[in-house]
Amino acid sequence: MVIQGWSGVNVGEDDNPSKNPVLSKVRGHQRVPSGSQEFKDLTKRDALEQMKNDIERLVSTVPEAQREATKKELDGFSSLFERYLQEKGPSLSWNDIQKLPENAVRDYASLETPSTEDARNMLEKLVVVKLNGGLGTSMGCRGPKSVIPVRSDLTFLDLTVQQIEYLNKTYKVNVPLVLMNSFNTDADTQKIIRKYKGVQVEIYTFSQSCFPRIEKESLMPVPKDCHVEKNLEAWYPPGHGDFYESFSNSGLLKKFIKQGRKFCFLSNIDNLGATVDLNILNMLLKSNSTSEFLMEVTDKTRADVKGGTLIQYDNKLRLLEIAQVPKEHVDEFKSVKTFKFFNTNNLWVDLEAIERVVSEGGLNMEIIINHKSLGNGTNVIQLETAVGAAMKAFNHSVGLNVPRSRFLPVKKTSDLMLVMSNLYDLNHGSLIMSPKRMFPTTPLIKLGDAHFAKVKDFLSRFANIPDLLELDHLTVSGDVTFGRGVSFKGTVIIIANHGDRIDIPAESLLENKIISGNLRILDH
Repeated sequence: MVIQGWSGVNVGEDDNPSKNPVLSKVRGHQRVPSGSQEFKDLTKRDALEQMKNDIERLVSTVPEAQREATKKELDGFSSLFERYLQEKGPSLSWNDIQKLPENAVRDYASLETPSTEDARNMLEKLVVVKLNGGLGTSMGCRGPKSVIPVRSDLTFLDLTVQQIEYLNKTYKVNVPLVLMNSFNTDADTQKIIRKYKGVQVEIYTFSQSCFPRIEKESLMPVPKDCHVEKNLEAWYPPGHGDFYESFSNSGLLKKFIKQGRKFCFLSNIDNLGATVDLNILNMLLKSNSTSEFLMEVTDKTRADVKGGTLIQYDNKLRLLEIAQVPKEHVDEFKSVKTFKFFNTNNLWVDLEAIERVVSEGGLNMEIIINHKSLGNGTNVIQLETAVGAAMKAFNHSVGLNVPRSRFLPVKKTSDLMLVMSNLYDLNHGSLIMSPKRMFPTTPLIKLGDAHFAKVKDFLSRFANIPDLLELDHLTVSGDVTFGRGVSFKGTVIIIANHGDRIDIPAESLLENKIISGNLRILDH
C-alpha cells in the first residue's frame, strides 16, 4: 500500500522515518489531524480564497455597465465573510462588562422642549429614515409589511407619510422621508409611493445590499450567477446593519450633508411609536452636545427579556444582543434587575459621522449568523448585522430612556389587535394612547398561532375589535370567535380544546374570567 504524502512524495507504509530523511521531513510537515486549530485555520484560508474566486465569477455574470456597483456591494459581503472566518470565540468577555456610567443613559423627562422657531430651524437639519426591507409573510400577507392596513384602512407607510406631512405643514419645513428597501420590497414600494405625489413630503428610496447565501458545509455561495430575480432563494438582505454602507453607496448621504442636514432619525417602519420627537432633536443639536449617536431605550419588562440592552465595554457604550451572551449567563441577561433597559431600535445618528466611519471602515459590527434551509433541503447560513451594533464606532454615544409609548411595534396579530383597538386614538398619523385608559402600560395579549397568526384568519374571528381599555392580560387559544361589541376587563383566558369551539356572543363583558371547553351561544 502506498500513501500519497502532502508534498507529493510517495510514502510506503513500511518505510522508517528515522532512516529516511526525506520521509522524516514530509511527515514533520504533514497537516495536523482534523479538529486542531491549525487544520481549522487552513480550511478557513482555503474557503476565503475560494470565496474570492466565486465572487469574481458572480460579478462577471453582470452586464458591464453594472459591474462596478455590483463589485462594490459584494466587496461588503467578502469583508463580512472574512471576518466571520477569522473570529474566534465570543465577541466579548462576560466578566469584562462594566457598570453603566452615571450619564450613559439620560432620562427623557429631563429634556427641554424647544420654541416653535427653534424647532423649525432644527427640523431643517433632519432626515427621517424608515427600515422597509421586511415582508409581511410571517403575518400571512404578501408584499412589503409596510402595506398591511393597521388602522382605519391606513397602512404603516400611510401613517408614516401622514406624520411627516403634518410636521412639514405645521412648521413650514421640508423634512424628507427615506425608505431603505430590500430586493424583496423595492419594486412593490416604488409602485406604492406614486400615490403620495400630491403629498407635501419628499420621498427617497434606496436598496440595502443583496448578498449570496452560503452553503453551510462547503462554505460556497449558493447562486451561480447574479440574476437575483431568477433565483430569489439564493440571496438575502443582510440585516439592517447594512444601512450605513448602503446609504453611503446610494449617494443620498452625501446629498443630505450638502443640503446642511445634520442628523437622521432611523427606526423600523412597523414601530408605530417611532415618531419625530422635537425634545430629542433639541438635545442633539444644542451647541454643547457632542453626541454622534443616540439610542432610544425603554424600561425592560418580562415581555422584553430577549431584547438587546446597553452595556459599557472597553470604556465605550455598546449594544449587547442575546446572541452574544454565553449560555450560562442567559438568565442573568434576561433579568430585569441586572439589565434594566432594552433597545427600541429608534436611533439618531450624525450624518457626517456616518460618512467618516464608513470611509474609515470602522463599523465592525458583531456578526449575526442566521441558519436557514432552502426548499431543496440545503442547509445555508446568512451573515447579518444589526444597525444598533454600530454604536461603539461613534463618538460620545448615549442612551435615552424614553416612555414606552415610543415602542409600539407590530410583529404579530396580537400587536395588531392593540393598535386597532380603542386603546389608541389616531392623530395626524400618530397613535396616542386613549386618556380613558387608567394605566400607562399596554395589556399583554397572547393569541394562539394555529387560528390567529395570519391577518386574514385573525380578522375573520372578530366581528369588530373588542373594548380593551380596562384589560390587563388576554390569552386566546383554539377555535374561538367573537361577536360585535365584546369588552374585556382584568385578566381573561379563553381556551378551546382540540375539537371544541367557543363563540363569545355580541355585547359580552368578560372580567377576570377563564373560559375553557366548548361554548356556542348563537344570536337569534
